[in-house]
Amino acid sequence: MQLYQKIKDDILNNRLPVGRPLRQVELSERYQVSRIPVRDALQKLKAEGWLVSHGKAGHIIPDLNWQEAEDLCLMRADLEPRLLSYAFDSITAEDVKQARAALALLDKSGLSLLEKGELNWAFHKVLYFPANRPTLYKVVRSLNQQASRYLGFQYGPMNYQDHSQQEHFELLNLIESGEKSTALLLLSQHIKDAGQLLVAHLKSTN
Repeated sequence: MQLYQKIKDDILNNRLPVGRPLRQVELSERYQVSRIPVRDALQKLKAEGWLVSHGKAGHIIPDLNWQEAEDLCLMRADLEPRLLSYAFDSITAEDVKQARAALALLDKSGLSLLEKGELNWAFHKVLYFPANRPTLYKVVRSLNQQASRYLGFQYGPMNYQDHSQQEHFELLNLIESGEKSTALLLLSQHIKDAGQLLVAHLKSTN
């Protein structure tokens, strides 16, 4: 696991708590690496929305809040069906096979939150990439990277993984049968439903 992934995994599992300043020297000692890879990892996490600037050359893990979660959901629900629409007619049998393989791995026990997040994106990515719309794809990827901060709720107290997986398989079946409009509606509702549950959960815990 790369340093960037180790820090991400520790954030997801609250081993690096929200609101605590992250200093390069402390992280260098924690992960037994020099400060250069720590600096590079922090910059990458900041670019993905996992960290924000704090003081001079410092970083902090921002609070998880319902407004950010709702905004991410709204943007994803608009852009991801659009991207799938562009990709739909170019999705191949091999793409579907790869998507099913990602879902099979996601069903395995013992996965970390980080691994679950990466496999969830691997599933969606293989369906979006054939759109050949690199700018839109880049934005959607960025939104998913930011949204993955909230995976601990979806796969933890919300207990939403089984329902999410069921809809993933339904989406693949619709793609294989060429039911484009129904597939786009399902994807949009899939994102909205998960987002609404997440927002409600975050509001209830504040």
